[in-house]
Amino acid sequence: MPSRETSYDGTTITLHWLTAGLVLVLWLVGTFLEDLLPKGPLRSGIWSAHFVLGFVFTGVIVALLTWRHTKGRPLPVEDPGPLHILAKATHAALYLLLFVIAGLGIANGFVRGVTLIGPLELPQLGDPEWRRPLTHWHGIAANILMTVALFHACAALVHHYLWHDAALRRILPGRASVAPIERP
Repeated sequence: MPSRETSYDGTTITLHWLTAGLVLVLWLVGTFLEDLLPKGPLRSGIWSAHFVLGFVFTGVIVALLTWRHTKGRPLPVEDPGPLHILAKATHAALYLLLFVIAGLGIANGFVRGVTLIGPLELPQLGDPEWRRPLTHWHGIAANILMTVALFHACAALVHHYLWHDAALRRILPGRASVAPIERP
């Protein structure tokens, strides 16, 4: 069997897991903060951090897509059949949702005119009546993203534990190129 790259490059792996971590943290804050903390400076500070992390998240997903399409290491397709089509569709849905959520979050930040860090504030632009619908659609898109991400994670675990292939190992941190597992 000819030698071939079997894991993603370090930058792709780092940006992938940074995206996953930011998605999880932002979703947890956005979903549970209102119920956990009373109104006050702590809650306001955490919301400000949510908006700041949202901008970081936007930069990370732009960097990830830019890197993947310019310098990232393309890997050979493990299974070119229907599962590959499903995987491509899942990744497309994930990227689309990431950008929708980022766009709605940024729009929401400007409509609200939020404080980011210290004296750094977003100016209040647009009709304040847009706050509720933007927040609503941002939350719905985030919940859909979490559902698709859960499907994505479960698929990776199926690959790893049931099919015993290298799909999950290709994106694990700290992995150099690893030899593919031969199926019996």
